Amino acid sequence: MKKVEHMKRINIYYWIATGLVLFFLLPGSVMNIMQTKDWLEVFEQLGYPSYLLPFLGAAKIAGCICIVLPNLRRLKEWAYAGLVFDIVGAIYSALMAGPFDPRLLFMILPLSAIFASYFLWHKKIS
Repeated sequence: MKKVEHMKRINIYYWIATGLVLFFLLPGSVMNIMQTKDWLEVFEQLGYPSYLLPFLGAAKIAGCICIVLPNLRRLKEWAYAGLVFDIVGAIYSALMAGPFDPRLLFMILPLSAIFASYFLWHKKIS
């Protein structure tokens, strides 16, 4: 009985962490695809071409879909890796493009949610 309760708890925590990943990443992904004015300005400041915006937005949405669908183990591993690369790349780009902005500390939250979701997914499947 304790094993079942433990697995239920892990499953609940997994869905909370995964929900947070979606909460942090999906709205920005949609704005990337729409190429909103704010995102175009950010990309200009970073020195990136605007045509990357819809690609990155679609890739993040695909990654989010992969982490919520069951039975896609290998694809899910790649999706988690891609989401981490996206966040770490965004942090690195911002640091290289100008002085440290304290708002970058916010990026710890989506990164932590991704790591928590990944860790709990492995707990869930083992």
